[in-house]
Amino acid sequence: MASLHYPAGFSATYSYSREQKLPIKIGRSSRIITAKVNGKITKNSWMVSAASTAEVGSITKARTRQNIPTKKQLVDPFRQGIIVEGGVGYRQTVVIRSYEVGADKTATLESLLNLLQETALNHVWVSGLLGDGFGATHGMIRNSLIWVVTRMQLQVGQYPIWGEVMDVDTWVGASGKNGMRRDWLIRSRVTGQVYARATSTWVMMNQQTRRLSKMPEEVRDEISPWFIEKNAIQEEIPDAIKKLDNTAKYINSNLKPRRTDLDMNHHVNNVKYVNWMLETIPEIFLAGYQLFSITLEYRRECGSSDMVESLCQPDEDQVLQDGLQDDNGKNYNELLQASVLEGDASPSRPPLCFTHLLQMTVDSKTEEIVRGRTTWKRKL
Repeated sequence: MASLHYPAGFSATYSYSREQKLPIKIGRSSRIITAKVNGKITKNSWMVSAASTAEVGSITKARTRQNIPTKKQLVDPFRQGIIVEGGVGYRQTVVIRSYEVGADKTATLESLLNLLQETALNHVWVSGLLGDGFGATHGMIRNSLIWVVTRMQLQVGQYPIWGEVMDVDTWVGASGKNGMRRDWLIRSRVTGQVYARATSTWVMMNQQTRRLSKMPEEVRDEISPWFIEKNAIQEEIPDAIKKLDNTAKYINSNLKPRRTDLDMNHHVNNVKYVNWMLETIPEIFLAGYQLFSITLEYRRECGSSDMVESLCQPDEDQVLQDGLQDDNGKNYNELLQASVLEGDASPSRPPLCFTHLLQMTVDSKTEEIVRGRTTWKRKL
């Protein structure tokens, strides 16, 4: 017997008879469909199974546990969040946890990216628009749509330290006819200083066909009242990131996603892509430098069965096999140490910018996953 899969988050009632008419109610919408009692279904018609009823019951139970609001909430005491920006922006107060910092007791890049994702989802949560998807609205669920990010840029002027209290602001705006822009500011709760800022562009994908989709009018009507004209990062015309090939200086192959790397949309989480990119940069460089900005251009999704290759190319070819060296052959670790002792803020320095590419092979053809560009500043 064919099963009817309801849009997640909607309850359903149905009746069945030997007639060919089947009234089905999904949420507030009713639909009369036709089916034959022998289980064969005419085109564009559905038949309800007991398994579907159990699935709906499970969804209802999950929504009860999550307590997803159906109306706009001005305050979310459980997540330390409030609505700002005239009722359309969102601010969440967070404390940098011990598991979010590295050996230097500052927040890792991965932690900052996770904060951006979490506050974005919580913004949709308090808006009352969240369905049962990964940030998808009710209208998106009815149209089997999910959000996918096409571009993201993050700039970090200062990294928060362990135990520091931060305010994360986020808001959305229009990006072209069918896209949405989401921006963030990360501030110190004590001083108000902006530590980091980020911007991103999102479009919709059909969850079944995995193809990009235009924005339906009902979805536009849901989210457009939340749009504001404000940019965390001013970009007139973003520079395109060049494509690398197998002549790149550093290559890390045979990277395989783990099951824990997948998100609720069943593709590899964006944060994992960044980790793969940074792991390809030589450790000797990372010891003396800290990431200042990263720009990502997403090309396609990656699944759990894909094998990934990470390519990395410095802007200047100054990285030799025995470590980072200057034009005279001196090791950069020695130069960095000497510059600190002598108070020299600008020793002869290695490349500060890298270009990145993640790719995989599909049906004997190389496919791009994401292009990246990183800029680094010397650690003080």
